[in-house]
This record gives sequence, structure tokens and C-alpha cells, in this order.
Amino acid sequence: MTVHDHSALDRRALVRLVDEIRRDIDRGDYDGVNIIVARHGEIALDETIGYAERATSTPLRRDNVFRILSMTKSFTNALAYRALGEGKLALSTRVVDIIPEFFGTDVFRSVRKDRINLHHLLTHRSGMPATPNPGLGPDRFGVLADVIEALCSVDVVNEPGTNLNYAPSINHALMGEMVRRVYGYERFRDLARDLIFDPIGMSRTAFGLPEAWRADAVPLKAYVPDNGWLSPADIEDLNEAITEDSEIPWVGAVSTVDDIFAYAEMFRRKGEVNGEYLIAPVVVDQATTLQTGTMPNDLYAGIAASRGWETPPGNFGLGFSLSGTGSHASFFGPFTSPRTFGNYGAGSSLFWVDPELDMTFVFLSAGCMDEGDNVARFQKLSTMAAAAAV
Repeated sequence: MTVHDHSALDRRALVRLVDEIRRDIDRGDYDGVNIIVARHGEIALDETIGYAERATSTPLRRDNVFRILSMTKSFTNALAYRALGEGKLALSTRVVDIIPEFFGTDVFRSVRKDRINLHHLLTHRSGMPATPNPGLGPDRFGVLADVIEALCSVDVVNEPGTNLNYAPSINHALMGEMVRRVYGYERFRDLARDLIFDPIGMSRTAFGLPEAWRADAVPLKAYVPDNGWLSPADIEDLNEAITEDSEIPWVGAVSTVDDIFAYAEMFRRKGEVNGEYLIAPVVVDQATTLQTGTMPNDLYAGIAASRGWETPPGNFGLGFSLSGTGSHASFFGPFTSPRTFGNYGAGSSLFWVDPELDMTFVFLSAGCMDEGDNVARFQKLSTMAAAAAV
């Protein structure tokens, strides 16, 4: 186990954290983990545990590439943050201002679509259906133009701004196309590379899985019930959908633990990379400030109800999930500071930054858990990580 001497984190607490992860894996909860815990930018724990694929006894490696599922959304959010700071978009910019065909051709089915703006998309309050399939199936996810065409005929189901329901796909498909158009790029994946990945030095991160990395990619394996929020097929079909050429702004990125750590650290430093600000500090500040009041998140309220848990507030900033206050079950646990922020991938992975503790946590796992079990897992592990701060 690699636990670095670090005066700001309790070594014994980090050993307990690793031991608990090993017990989880031994129980079969998930297959393997790459984890980094740091404070003040200094890594205190970096550990590779378990399998890339339990079924074949393939050990996990530090340099394995993960299909990071909805953690992808954070990269699309970051492109929107750049566009906001550079005057290319405003929070009030409507989707139809940039994608006029989104309004559709049938005025009777287009009610309220012209009201959806970037702020609604970033805070999961667009009113669009909360579906993992944005108007077409996973065999066609990879062509962003086809997805946008399909969304032109998808109806709004709630008044924009009136409810918070985590959007698995539609919001970030629209956001990805908005930033692509305002920057004038032909390919969304090239935009992400040029504006986010290359400046940060994320050399093993991409939208789509390059063929040269395929042998290093951790396969998606779903340990979820058939009747859950996501079915096993919803997750495992992405093994084939995420190809070298695919552009899926909501779920189609691949990355490594070191690259996600570098990305999270950029936000811990208020958008700074190598002495320059990639994202404006004022934008980072608003992105990590509560935007949704006491509104519950319909998806996670439903999960909480099924477990007999207290209904949690949605706690969204601009794209970032926030810790907030209270004892409700959450990814960050109740012992991180209220403005702790981060993003996650369904049943699998998480990063967070606690600005008060000045602490960064990155956890990429092989094997996707049921989402309720996943919340409970991360509540436990996030608490144990925060408990290491002294």
C-alpha cells in the first residue's frame, strides 16, 4: 500500500480507508479501484486495488483507462464554463438561440422548449425527460448530430426551472452542441481536447475510446438489478457504443485516475493551470455555489424513499453536485464542508474537492453498483477520507 507521509492527513485513517475498500472488493461489491487522496495539492494516498475484470482475474493497473460514464458531464460543464467566461454564452442563453431547430416543426409539441436556457441545463432543471436515451438508442449515441436531430422532436415534460430531476443524457447533449457551435468547431471531441484536456495535460483522456487505448480499458460490468434505475444493458451496451469516433457529451469520455486528479486539482486552484486561469475564478465560484435552493432531486429522492432514507436536497451548483448540510445520505457524506463539490459516474466513480479542508478525493472503480448501494458506499468512504484530515 502506498501511503505517503503527510502531516495534514492521518496515516492510520488512510490505512483504515484502504482496508475498508479491500473488504468491499472481497465481498464482491465491485471489482477494483484506483484511488488518490490529497491535501493542499500533495498526494497522501495513491493506491490500485483489486481487478480490472474479476471474471477473468485481470488485475487493475494504475494506468488503466476507465469509461467514466456520467463523470463525463463534468468535462462538458467545463466547456460551458469557458464559454461563459469568454462571453460566448450566458446563463440566460436559450437552447433555441444556438440550436434553433430544437424548437421543432410542430408548434403543438414545442410548448416551453423556447424557455430552456443554459442555467436550466447546468442545474438539471430543463424539464426535459429524465431518460438515458436521448431520442434514440445506444447504437446511435455516438453521432452528436443525430442525437440533436432526434431531440428536436422530444417534448418538454415539466415547466423549465420548476423541478430538479437529474438528466442522464438530454441536457448535456444539448449543452455539448451549444458549445461546439459557439466555438465553431466541426468536432465536439476536438473542442474538448483543445480547450480542456491538452491545457491541463490530460494525455489519457478523450471523448471516445481511441483504438490504441482499447487494450488498457476497463470493461463496464454492471452489478445492478434488471428492474433498477439503469438496467445492466443500459451500462454494458456502452462498451460497444463508446468507440474511437463517438462523441457523447453526457457519458462518452474515458480517463485515468491521474488525469481526473489533475482535472480536480485545477478546480481546487479556482481554475488555475500552470500560472494561467483556464476557467475564470468567478465562474468557478458560481459553479460551486448552491443554485437550486431546497429543491429535491427527483431521481435521488426516489432512491432515498426506496431505502427508507431522509429525502435529500438536490444541492446543485452550476453542474457540480454539492455536499450541503444535514445528515441525509449523499456521495460526499455529512462530514465534508457544505461547499464540497464534485461529479460522479453511475454506480462507479467519484471525485470531490473540499475547499475548506483543501482536500481532493478521486475514486475510479471497476464494476458498477446499484445506485442506492453506490450512494451508501461513497457516503462511507468519503466520510473516512474526510476523517483523515487533521
